[in-house]
Amino acid sequence: MLISPADLPTADLSAVRLALLDLICEVAYKEGDFTLSSGQKSTYYINGKQVTLHAQGALMVARLLLAMLPPGTVAVGGLTLGADPMVSALSIVGAYENQPVTPLIIRKEAKGHGTRAYIEGPDLPAGSLVTILEDVVTTGASAMQAVERLRAAGYVVNDILALVDRQQGGQALYDAAGLNFQPIFTIDELQAYGRDRSA
Repeated sequence: MLISPADLPTADLSAVRLALLDLICEVAYKEGDFTLSSGQKSTYYINGKQVTLHAQGALMVARLLLAMLPPGTVAVGGLTLGADPMVSALSIVGAYENQPVTPLIIRKEAKGHGTRAYIEGPDLPAGSLVTILEDVVTTGASAMQAVERLRAAGYVVNDILALVDRQQGGQALYDAAGLNFQPIFTIDELQAYGRDRSA
């Protein structure tokens, strides 16, 4: 790793970003023949959970996303399972940084018992500003499902943040829906760094 784990909580964010890029290339990016959750075929695959469930990776992702949150954000949420570790890590880092953010997890299907809820997490006042988190964006459909569930619950959602944008339609979908979208990395940046790293 480009930064020692002990230095990650206080390292400059530009150094954290570079270390995160290096970690993604090391543990999450694979080339081969893959079918994505969207059904599309791909010559590469990014397993974001290899990074977001990595202790140092989760800390780096959370520090960077916390700095990217729009002003007034009350909560972060995302569709289970990809967003779950990001949502949790960001809420913990936010608590340490005195920037509290409520974590919300959005189910793909309503719970079959109890409250039958789509959204797990503390109840917030109607109109609370929620930012969506996603690990890897391809078509953008997963994050849009989270947006729809949160809006139906009375929350305001204007922004989506992601670890990696595969640049395969997500941006256009969010633009059409009037949503702001910002990834930490694009696939072009990741692949260029990976080539330099292996040269």
